[in-house]
Amino acid sequence: MSERVRVFDTTLRDGEQAAGVCFSARDKVEIAEQLDAMGVDVIEAGFPVNSPGEAAAVEQVALEVQGAAVCALARAIPKDVAIAGNAIRHAAHPRLHVFVNASDMHLAHQLQKTREQVVTMSAAMVENAREFTDDVEFSPMDATRSDPAFLADLVRATVRAGATTINLPDTVGYATPEQVAAMFKDVAAKVPEIEAQGVVLSFHGQDDLGMATANTLAAVGAGARQVEVAVNGIGERAGNTAFEEVVSALHVHGARLGVHTGVDMGGIWRLSKEVERRSGIGVPLNKAVVGGNAFRHASGIHQDGVLKHRETYEVLDPASIGHPTGTEIVLGKLSGRNGFAERVAALGFGLDDAEVEQAFRHFQGVAAQQPFVDDEGLRKIVAATAPGR
Repeated sequence: MSERVRVFDTTLRDGEQAAGVCFSARDKVEIAEQLDAMGVDVIEAGFPVNSPGEAAAVEQVALEVQGAAVCALARAIPKDVAIAGNAIRHAAHPRLHVFVNASDMHLAHQLQKTREQVVTMSAAMVENAREFTDDVEFSPMDATRSDPAFLADLVRATVRAGATTINLPDTVGYATPEQVAAMFKDVAAKVPEIEAQGVVLSFHGQDDLGMATANTLAAVGAGARQVEVAVNGIGERAGNTAFEEVVSALHVHGARLGVHTGVDMGGIWRLSKEVERRSGIGVPLNKAVVGGNAFRHASGIHQDGVLKHRETYEVLDPASIGHPTGTEIVLGKLSGRNGFAERVAALGFGLDDAEVEQAFRHFQGVAAQQPFVDDEGLRKIVAATAPGR
């Protein structure tokens, strides 16, 4: 039986922490509406204590979104929880997300509190958050570098205080997939209240070492049933786990993993372009799933294979994410005869085998001098080698 994995999108909160990004309230609402229309389960709209403007933007998202839960982030202190709770009070499905530092490094150098103090304040703030909503998420920040016994104590206390989702974040992108899986299994074994009370385990990964998507899939394999992601992977430093990568990977491998999401993948391409435009952060050409080259083929061997059967070199159908053009053959010096012949035929030229051969040789000479040959260039090549065609 396939189990549902909730998709928690933090583009509007952690995504906005990417240097140089500044979403307006209108940006947040319109991105949130797209996420909601696609079936995303939770939209983390912001960190209301940051400023009155941020609190107002979160409140606006909460008013507009009707399907997804709208979440506000709060440190484990009364002021944060109160401001966040007020910002989501009109949401159809409000969620409060309380977090605290958990690793010894963070406790010593940033929070400057003892473990006992952290457990007490966390449980108290989860109880406080329950006064605003029954849907409370708790995150022990830097969980992957925290002492396992203390992490379990902190999780146990907050579950008993009423947390309904426990997120174990890899805050600095430190962990490997094996470490992430072991952490989830260890916490679940040490805190039986998680299973007994139906608490959802979640994972939030950063991409500092380039393992965020792999770590997220490892977490799912170890029992996490919520994944925290951001569109195009934007976020603090090297970014968050990429929404499009995880959703697509679960689409491809969901049956094997025994899980599924409720996300309509058909909106991925449009959503990516919208976030790219509003964030000002360009999507790299080689970015998985939504990069400009994700479905473009330049190698002759790959062109031949994909022309014969698309799945030979594409594990994801571009149409499934709403890609506007789909598979594309890019003609350059590495292209083969089959790719060249297919494109020439698509342009309306009915060349025989000898003419294709002659035109292809001419093409190779031209392609060796430039990055690619466009349709106008192909027309000139055919005109030079097969006049009248």
